Amino acid sequence: MLAMDQGVVEEWLSEYKTLPDSAVSTYAASLKDKGALVPALYKVIRENYSDLLEPVCHQLFEFYRSGEPQLQRFTLQFLPELLWSLLSASAARDPHTSGCIEALLLGIYNLEIVDKDGQSKVLSFTVPSLSKPSVYHEPSAIGSMALTEGALANHGLSRVVYSGPHLQRETFTAQNRFEVLTFLLLCYNAALSYMTSTSLQSLCQLSSRVCICGYPRQQMRRYKGISTRLTVTSEFLVQLITGIHYALCNGEVELGSKALDDVLYRSQLELFPEALLVGNAIKSSLRGAALKSNNKEGARSIQVEITPTSSRISRNAVTSLSIRGHRWKRHGETHTLGKEVDAVCCMHFCIEYVMFLCSFKQKKEAVCGLVLREQFSSPSVQMRQVNYSLQLV
Repeated sequence: MLAMDQGVVEEWLSEYKTLPDSAVSTYAASLKDKGALVPALYKVIRENYSDLLEPVCHQLFEFYRSGEPQLQRFTLQFLPELLWSLLSASAARDPHTSGCIEALLLGIYNLEIVDKDGQSKVLSFTVPSLSKPSVYHEPSAIGSMALTEGALANHGLSRVVYSGPHLQRETFTAQNRFEVLTFLLLCYNAALSYMTSTSLQSLCQLSSRVCICGYPRQQMRRYKGISTRLTVTSEFLVQLITGIHYALCNGEVELGSKALDDVLYRSQLELFPEALLVGNAIKSSLRGAALKSNNKEGARSIQVEITPTSSRISRNAVTSLSIRGHRWKRHGETHTLGKEVDAVCCMHFCIEYVMFLCSFKQKKEAVCGLVLREQFSSPSVQMRQVNYSLQLV
């Protein structure tokens, strides 16, 4: 580590200790102007045997414990690098180099699982219903007219998923390590829009290293770090994919694409259905999308495909109004349907039912041959066969 970088870190460590409480907000806003500070802190974290690592971890924890949102986000930007330092030290069986990092991560975890009153948090998430529009779909574009919003509401009842309460942890064990790390990644993903490009790059590198170390792909990636296989869980990979998706859409196309491929590679080896489902869905949605590698500045966003709202039924489709207004013509005379109207209405109900079925089977054309066998009062009226061709767009 260069002496200049060391001086920047030491100055940062000393100025916060003498800061009054009234100046914390102003100090937090001024951190983004310290261009040399963040790279210097990354160097400290990557050097496991640095003398500055312990005071840096302690100060990052003080930032997070202060409750100031900008200071908390400043600490969170280093989370991917901290996770990799912890996992690599664990794989190398060198716990003495990661003690202060463990304390920092456990401290953040224990702060996040409780509210301001010290009560355990219970996170909730409402699964979207198909009957309500979202950025991904329009209810009117699903199926035919028979599949109305009311029908969707009956089949798409609201479902709420809960997470928590989480137990406080005092130390990392083989059983709780990835439970804690997954929750920390969840907190990181909640603040993705505030993360810097350096932090997103670190997340992509973490994802690739965790998934390929100890496997043949490590040689293909030419990564010469640790060669020990790291244990992962499906939930941990899903959180990594969430961050990778954001990085892909915000300037980190090359690193994000490699990281997504590596996570899917590991998910296939481990047979993790959740990670495979989310990863392949994101990969399919981004296929052919115009991802720009220079979109590192400006508004942050995630690209999604909007379901088209055009009607699936042509304008020439048979409706109840057109059937009721229909007149049968025979031998130049116009006969108003009497009992025939009821029969045709029944026929229309059958047509709507067939339309409903065909929309689920995704057929382009459904031809319904309906034969009316009704003996009407007029002797001149005989059995008629009516063929309807329903052209579905």
